[in-house]
Amino acid sequence: MKTNPVKEKLRNGQPSFGTWLSLGNLVASRVLARMGFDWLTLDIEHGAFDWSQATTLFAAIADAGCVPLARVPEGSHHYIKRVLDAGAMGIVVPMVDTVEQAQTAIAAAKYPPTGNRSVGGGMHSLNFGTTAGEYYERANDEILVVLQTESPQGVENAEAIYSLPGCDAIFIGPNDLRFQMRAADGAFPTAEEHEAMVQRVIEVGKQVGTPTGIHAMDPASALERAEQGMQFLAVGSDLRMMTFKAQEIMSELAPAEEAKDLARY
Repeated sequence: MKTNPVKEKLRNGQPSFGTWLSLGNLVASRVLARMGFDWLTLDIEHGAFDWSQATTLFAAIADAGCVPLARVPEGSHHYIKRVLDAGAMGIVVPMVDTVEQAQTAIAAAKYPPTGNRSVGGGMHSLNFGTTAGEYYERANDEILVVLQTESPQGVENAEAIYSLPGCDAIFIGPNDLRFQMRAADGAFPTAEEHEAMVQRVIEVGKQVGTPTGIHAMDPASALERAEQGMQFLAVGSDLRMMTFKAQEIMSELAPAEEAKDLARY
C-alpha cells in the first residue's frame, strides 16, 4: 500500500505546497497533478461537484503521483465517509470551532476502534495501490486529517483542538477568518488584527506540535509563511491561475481596459 507523502512531510517538519481545485475540470486537474505540487484539494465545500466527478478527479490525481484531498462541505460523518470512499487520501474540514466538532470529524475519518467510519467501497484502495483488506488495516495511518480554524472561537479553542489525537494539521482560511472577525456594525478587522490572529494559530501549533498552514495568494506569501513555520500551504487555485494569466494577456492586448479579478482563491 502506498504511503501518504504529505503526512510524512508534515511529520518531518517539512513544508508541503498544493493548490485548490475550484473548476473541477479533469484536464486541468491532470495537468496540475504533474506540475510538482504535493497535493491538490478539490473544494467540495464551495464547488458544485457530484460524487462521480469527484471520484474521477481523485483517481486522476492519484494516478499522476500527487495526493488528492477534498475540502468537505462540513465535518459530518456523511460527507467525510463519501469523499474518502470516493478515493480522497485526506480531508480538509471547514469551520471547526469546538473540540466536539473536531472530534466528530476525526472519528469519521478513522475506522473502528479509533473512530466510526463505515466499512465499504473499493475506489479508496485503488488510489493507494492496494487491496481493500490492506486498506482497511492501514487507512487510519495514511488518511490525512486537516482541520480549519476560521473564526475567533476556533482560535480561542485552538490548544484543545490542535492537541487532539488524529489532528494532522490546521489550516486557516484567511477570508473566512476576516469575515468572522467583523464587528457588530460590520466593520472588518484591521490588517494588523487579522495577522495577530494568524500568528496566534502558528504559536499554538508550535506549542502542541501540530503543523499549521494557510491559503496564500501567491508563491512569495506561501514561502514567507513557510519561513514562519507553517507546513500545509495552498497557493491560489486553478481558477486564480487561469484568471491571472488571462489578465496578464489582456493587459497587453487591451491596456486601456480594466481586467476584472474573478478569482478569490
